Amino acid sequence: MRSFPSASSAVCALLLSANCVSAITLDVTSAASIKSAASTIAHGMMQYYTGNQTGQVPGNLPLPYYWWEAGAMFGSLVDYWYYTGDTTYNDVTTQALLFQVGPDNNYMPPNQTKTEGNDDQAFWGLAALSAAELNYPNPPSDKPQWLALAQAVFNSQAIRWDNSTCGGGLRWQIYSFNNGYNYKNSISNGCFFNMAARLGKYTGNTTYLDWADRMWNWCEAVGLKSPTYQFFDGTDDTINCTQLNHIQWSYNAGVFLLGAATMWNVTGSDLWYQRTMATLNATDVFFAPTVPNVMYEVACEPNGNCNVDQRSFKAYLARWMAATTKVAPFTTDFVMAKLKASAIAAAQQCSGGADGVTCGLQWTKGPAYDGSYGVGEQMSALEVIQSNLIQQVTGPLTNSTGGTSKGNPSAGTGGDGNPAAPASTIKTGDKAGAGFLTAIILIGILGGAWWMVA
Repeated sequence: MRSFPSASSAVCALLLSANCVSAITLDVTSAASIKSAASTIAHGMMQYYTGNQTGQVPGNLPLPYYWWEAGAMFGSLVDYWYYTGDTTYNDVTTQALLFQVGPDNNYMPPNQTKTEGNDDQAFWGLAALSAAELNYPNPPSDKPQWLALAQAVFNSQAIRWDNSTCGGGLRWQIYSFNNGYNYKNSISNGCFFNMAARLGKYTGNTTYLDWADRMWNWCEAVGLKSPTYQFFDGTDDTINCTQLNHIQWSYNAGVFLLGAATMWNVTGSDLWYQRTMATLNATDVFFAPTVPNVMYEVACEPNGNCNVDQRSFKAYLARWMAATTKVAPFTTDFVMAKLKASAIAAAQQCSGGADGVTCGLQWTKGPAYDGSYGVGEQMSALEVIQSNLIQQVTGPLTNSTGGTSKGNPSAGTGGDGNPAAPASTIKTGDKAGAGFLTAIILIGILGGAWWMVA
């Protein structure tokens, strides 16, 4: 573990005029500068990883980090390779992504399944899907392949679609003995939507797109997506999803944004164009009004209550906003203005620790290091900074445009053939119920549901 600033060095960090702050230097107009900053931050992030040490488990982060965040971290290293061409972390990334696949090659390893949620599994699947789209080096031929791994995650989740409550959707937790089993949340359902859209684009199999349509419509029907394109945290199925937790997290907006943009890319429809732009515009809530275009976690940063998980959420909004520009180029100007300003602010916060380049959490605080540190802080800074190279790299590949990853449409199902088509569309009764929920949402907002923004 690293050492962190003493009281005297913390005072020094405030004395900007004395030039005693050692922050990462970043010029967002220079590819070399961006790559150098990304290299420094990635190195700092990997100081927390112990899975490549003797006697440790590849792919796992030590406490207090949960398994899902390790999958997210290796996804950021796939991105790092994509943006910079630096192969430094490829071996350890490939080792981790293959070690954690589990006996059914669907990211349900025995050491995690008792506590694993649908969102946890999905973050590993999304890392594999990115590896397929970006032509990250393929595994050895006797190992599961990136596309097949993503398909296995998708297929294993598709059979969990739960019509017993709320007209469908995925539960947060996979097993009934886990707390949160009765919660249907945006990130679990949003990851499924995101995977469905991207798998549909990569493979050309429209069944995935049917699932994406179904998931979007369900989220809208129960109110996880509001009429003004806020994505709320979740809802309790023991009361048939008639009340909502209105907290907004940046990664929920991001995961739906890239999914919607991908659906526009595949369909070219006006509907998906409108959904993409409305989702993008609604991300403004995650950019501080006092520091233009600088990203912050609105529900926890202002009050200093971000937990370990939440400190990484900005990484995924940055990741998915950047990726959106490749499949929906009309978003580029909006996105890049925010990524550039946020990257500059993040680099200024990377001024802590004994090394002088440890990254803090609150980019809105300027160059005065906020004292926060960890995997989430490093990953968020890494993703927002390296995302400024998005216009210098190719877009996601498909199996018809140069993608080389081999798939298995029945992976994770134990059978043959394609993933089953959605059994039914949302019924009129479900839509009527959604209207009732919309009324509840509006009442909640008018009654002060925006408390978390204050």
